[in-house]
Amino acid sequence: MKFFVNFLSAFRIAAAFAIIPTLMFGWYWTSFILFVLAAISDWFDGYLARKYNVCTKLGGVMDHIGDKLLVVNTMIILSIVLTLVLPAFIPGFPVWLIIIPVIMMIARELYISGLREFLGTQKIEMPVPKARFSMGKIKTTLQMVALCALLFMMCMPRLAMFPSYAVFASYTFFVMAYAGIIVLWLALIASLWSATQYTFTFIEKLKQVKK
Repeated sequence: MKFFVNFLSAFRIAAAFAIIPTLMFGWYWTSFILFVLAAISDWFDGYLARKYNVCTKLGGVMDHIGDKLLVVNTMIILSIVLTLVLPAFIPGFPVWLIIIPVIMMIARELYISGLREFLGTQKIEMPVPKARFSMGKIKTTLQMVALCALLFMMCMPRLAMFPSYAVFASYTFFVMAYAGIIVLWLALIASLWSATQYTFTFIEKLKQVKK
């Protein structure tokens, strides 16, 4: 079971890199399916690790790396594609609605990594902030939901080529576009909230740093 759990994390890492060329070459259905499977594996490997008590440091690191790579890689490439595609389908579409949350969420990841790295040099661990609701988990969930919606949206123009699906595809394209962006901004709020929690934890840990 330990091997299977680590395999799921490894699959997520592989999917994070495989999504890059699929988006660049316009294989949107492949991108969508890969991302959905990888997102499901994120929940599944954590559930199995806890249920069968096979949590390991290696598994935890792979899980963390897989999550970050999957979300960050997809956000970067998808945001580039969307800034080119959406204005063509929705004239006058404000592309900053996508660019700003993506940049800020990536900056948040770098910021938290910087805090962890500094404490690591002092041989101090920075655990996930204790709270009733883990904003980090909520942030990741919202990011994955938003990216799923936007990836599914990108599949619609080709589906619209079939007359029997044209109306459905057109309607779904617009619904997924705006729903995805709204959830992306909710993810940004959760991301900033989580960063604030980490900052307070970091300040507390600084008291352990030798002067």
